[in-house]
Amino acid sequence: METAPDDITVIPQTAASLSLPAVLQTDTELWSFALSCWQKPGVASACLSLQQQGWSVTRILCAAWQANQRRTYTGLEAVTVTEWRNRVTVALRDIKRALPKESGSCYNLRAGVARLELEAERVELALAWQTLNTQTEEPAMQDRNILIIGNLTAAAPCADSARAAATDIHQLASALTFSRPGAQST
Repeated sequence: METAPDDITVIPQTAASLSLPAVLQTDTELWSFALSCWQKPGVASACLSLQQQGWSVTRILCAAWQANQRRTYTGLEAVTVTEWRNRVTVALRDIKRALPKESGSCYNLRAGVARLELEAERVELALAWQTLNTQTEEPAMQDRNILIIGNLTAAAPCADSARAAATDIHQLASALTFSRPGAQST
């Protein structure tokens, strides 16, 4: 970084624009599933707790959706999804966190950035949906409760994170377990 006169830091613009599909459907089954899950008792707080430990909430929701579809989540994702998360979603979250919650003068700004962060997560899930929706694997034969724990473990940022969060994973799996394929318990 260069320093400008009067100690103003200048950050060079080196990042190229992200390459996204010309048409991106954001109202997907995955988005609807994510909204439904978020309303379930304990899910939002568990996801946000894991997020504080370095987890991606969108990866958690993708893993849960895959389990609900009786599919295995490998944790692998398209580069576009990872790049969007790292360059857009996380950047907006960092800006939101930098704004003081207690400041009345920043309230509208913070709320606006929070809305943008949610919209970035929606785009992130739409990008993930493009890959997840085209998978043709046969349904997993294992019990859905075991499948969701395995999928959530695969969503961890690393193996150590999964081991450290084993209790959180089991609690989240219990909250996200559904009774039949495609059905969401209430």
